[in-house]
Amino acid sequence: MAFDLDPTQTLLTSLLVLYLGAFLVRRVAFLRNNDIPVPVVGGLLFAALTSALYLAVDLRVSFDMNLKGPMMLAFFATIGLGADLRMLAQGGPQLLVFGLICGAFLVIQNGIGMAVAMGLDLHPLVGLLGSSITLSGGHGTGAAYAAIFAETRNLAGAMELAMACATFGLIIGGLLGGPIAGRLIRRHGLAPEAPAEGPDVDAYEAVGSQIGSQSLLLTLLYVVICLVAGTALANATQGLVVTLPGFVWSLLVGVAIRNGTDGIPPLRVHAPTVEALGGIALSLFLAMALISLRLWEILGLAGPLLVLIGVQTVGLALFATFVTFRFMGRHYDAAVIAGGHCGFGLGATPTAVANMQALTRRFGASPQAFIVVPLMGAFFIDILNAIVIQGFLALPIFGN
Repeated sequence: MAFDLDPTQTLLTSLLVLYLGAFLVRRVAFLRNNDIPVPVVGGLLFAALTSALYLAVDLRVSFDMNLKGPMMLAFFATIGLGADLRMLAQGGPQLLVFGLICGAFLVIQNGIGMAVAMGLDLHPLVGLLGSSITLSGGHGTGAAYAAIFAETRNLAGAMELAMACATFGLIIGGLLGGPIAGRLIRRHGLAPEAPAEGPDVDAYEAVGSQIGSQSLLLTLLYVVICLVAGTALANATQGLVVTLPGFVWSLLVGVAIRNGTDGIPPLRVHAPTVEALGGIALSLFLAMALISLRLWEILGLAGPLLVLIGVQTVGLALFATFVTFRFMGRHYDAAVIAGGHCGFGLGATPTAVANMQALTRRFGASPQAFIVVPLMGAFFIDILNAIVIQGFLALPIFGN
């Protein structure tokens, strides 16, 4: 038996899944305390239900995913539209140093993933999906590259593997940062430089007037421009030595629009609207990606997946302790930054911020960490990650 849902029914299913996820996150403390995203909770539960029905009574549900691609591009466009390059002055040299550290870790993370995958006799692409694509990139980047690998490289179960890795990483990233940074603080007897209250994390996010029809219309225009221009640039640069996916081009176009319109008040990007549209686009994209998962196709990878994530966890713990902490200055701020690095090195920027909030509530404020880590995790890591991933994909082992 099979049910084929059209685009409208697929959208309705995705929205219902989001409401289901929100309900469960409110009710289940573990999900709430570990910052598990609403679409991941609802989507994985729905995928588990449909997979059980398929295995039990051979019931298959298929979806029309024509809206999934534009939602993905829209999300990355909003990341670009939210990137105010003037904030670089606040991070100063520390942001540059942290960027070099994160870039080095991305290379190491992918090297670990490929080595483990080949050691387990799996395709090297499986190792990349279990590395910076999903762990540093998160569910959005993971789903984007999984779709590319499935389409262009015929990698079976790519989406299922990507979502599983990103979800495991999100949970572990939220559990790892606090213990790592707390141990560094206690071992080295570190303390904040001043007893001043820590900054409100929300201060990092731009503020402005309430969302209205004009701001919504202007932001929607910018997002569509990013989609169209990003797709055109991706098509125009195909065949070059180094190519970037369409979602990266959409992000870069968004950066250009954001910083090019700052001096023109009527055209200035409205940050709250960008944030709202980005959240909606990402939630719908992830819901659509997750409801179509065929979890039965990944059962054979359960053991290797645990090995891969386990080795990556050890790798990040050692890197944050001996590299991030050391090269960021071996002081209190460096320890908090190391805890944040654990958050988005395996999970996402919200996880990194949650790690740092827990640390600063206990040990004291770290203003520098709340500038450097969110800037790197929310924007620059995506650019670095795309460059590193494309570099690995250009290796002869992938048949290029």
